[in-house]
Amino acid sequence: MTKQKIEILAPAKNLIQGMAAINAGADAVYIGAPIFGARTNATNSLEDIAEMVRYAHLFKAQVFVTINTIMYDDELELCRDLIVQLYNIGVDAIIIQDMGILEMDLPPMVIHASTQANNRDPKHVKFLKDAGIKRVVLARELNLDQIKEIHDATDAELEFFVSGALCVSFSGNCYMSVANGERSANRGSCAQNCRLPYELIDGTGKTLKQSSHLLSIKDLDLSDYLPEMIEAGISSFKIEGRLKDIIYVKNNVSFLRQKLDDFLSKNSEKYQKASSGRTIYNFEPQMDKSFNRGYTDYFLHKRKEKIGSWDTPKSQGQYIGKVIQSKANGYIIENHELLNNGDGLYFLNADGEADGAQVNIVVNDVVVLNSHKIIANGTPIYRNSDAEFIKMVEQEKSAIRKIGVHLLFEEVESGFKLTVTDEDGHQCHKIITSEKTLANNPTDVVSNITKNLAKTGNTVFVADDVQVSISQPYFLPISIINELRRSLLDELVEVRIENYDRETHPIVKTDHPYPVNKLDFTYNVSNHLARAFYDRHGVTEIEKAFELQWDPGKSRVMVTKYCVKYELGKCARFQRATMGEKVVEPLTLRHGEVEYKLKFNCKPCEMEIWEKDAELEYIDEDEQMGVSFR
Repeated sequence: MTKQKIEILAPAKNLIQGMAAINAGADAVYIGAPIFGARTNATNSLEDIAEMVRYAHLFKAQVFVTINTIMYDDELELCRDLIVQLYNIGVDAIIIQDMGILEMDLPPMVIHASTQANNRDPKHVKFLKDAGIKRVVLARELNLDQIKEIHDATDAELEFFVSGALCVSFSGNCYMSVANGERSANRGSCAQNCRLPYELIDGTGKTLKQSSHLLSIKDLDLSDYLPEMIEAGISSFKIEGRLKDIIYVKNNVSFLRQKLDDFLSKNSEKYQKASSGRTIYNFEPQMDKSFNRGYTDYFLHKRKEKIGSWDTPKSQGQYIGKVIQSKANGYIIENHELLNNGDGLYFLNADGEADGAQVNIVVNDVVVLNSHKIIANGTPIYRNSDAEFIKMVEQEKSAIRKIGVHLLFEEVESGFKLTVTDEDGHQCHKIITSEKTLANNPTDVVSNITKNLAKTGNTVFVADDVQVSISQPYFLPISIINELRRSLLDELVEVRIENYDRETHPIVKTDHPYPVNKLDFTYNVSNHLARAFYDRHGVTEIEKAFELQWDPGKSRVMVTKYCVKYELGKCARFQRATMGEKVVEPLTLRHGEVEYKLKFNCKPCEMEIWEKDAELEYIDEDEQMGVSFR
């Protein structure tokens, strides 16, 4: 039986961070090209991507490039040329949102459907696979039952986010940014309006919440549920964070690598690692030491806990303990021994606002801050910047990846031969012609040869086994042994890269019917090739993308599984017994002069956000509750 490969997919803001992710144990990285990536602040030159490809392929890891914006007609040829160049430098796959790309004349590049392609429905995912998409990045909102339903419907590879920041909107369907400043999230320039503070006002004009980050949600951490997700059909676990720093990337990858390796070691008859080599860690990875707003499993196990991060969109970090007592020069804090000079602390001040300070020194059990702060007894203290941890992880050798090799030194007729075989079966050998002269000190010959052959040093290799097979204790200068080892390991690097087996996948134009025949603006059709793609697959009505037809002040700018009513404890579906009085609708979000109306659809358990001038019909939640729910 062929074992299934399970992959950790890491973000690469740039070449340096991509290499660090590989070193930390990533099986693949995703990286932005010079243009057409959904993060305009994380672009990379083709030269850097080529170097990323070479380094990743050395470990049989893959490189995926994000081409996941929507495009206008005048950009299509530029996009096609870019994809051709990416194929020519060895990229393993591109990640796309715009279906117009499937209409292009392209080399046989493997294509993945980005989560922005709204991959939530089994029929939609099966359609994409039948259209030539090899892998689909599923929507973050899905639960385990829905993932399994999709897996049962298609043999497409399924990728799922496992950690990092969450988009509050269905990915690809957020238009807040473009509606408020012409910065389109689907064009790579999200202004993150969801992280702003808002007032919440009810239908009577009463302010229910004052200056809270009402659309900001916690960060994702599904690391405890890898076995469940693998069983449901996920084969690639994606870490969010192409704008995060190298500490975040190394820590997250290392933590997940250890978690996944533990699972793979116990299930080796069925699953295997997706790349080669192993990582040696010189630090203990901990997820809560990375940037985080608190963690949630989102909807993986359906709607349960509240997931809002209303106090601040900034990092909360690792919980330390509560303030026990204030002192003239500082505070006594539970578990203060965990703190170091230079640590950054996070807490809520007396006004309930997010606040912070830096640890100046910890002396005689008192935590002295670098600025005067009034912190009440009992206040929970978090550390969102661990100075010692950062110092340790940022070192180049904090995570070192090595490929195991077997070295065989043996006697041949003309002299001696060294053969190096790596863990994947790649092999190099070299013969040195030499006279066979007996050594003056025969007892140390074999041990000296063995010791020097094992010195793989700063190479990517580690000697798992060294075997010396000679009939007599011959004399050989150590310099010759060392040079022989160095030259063969250098050659093995090139052999591994040259023999990397990149998968190719020609796109054949299909005409199987799309699951629906009418597309609204949320399908983001912004060019004639995307329109032609859907035309050929039987779609009869195609609305233009939001960016091409926005009606100022009257548009729906978001649909989300996140629910403000639920966060308030006012959900009639799940919290009826404890909700008390209903809130008076419509609810309005206000930030300065900008206002949004909220509409709650209880049947699909979703919330819509509309601009203030939209005319909406509100249906009482009890009336909605007359329908059956999944």
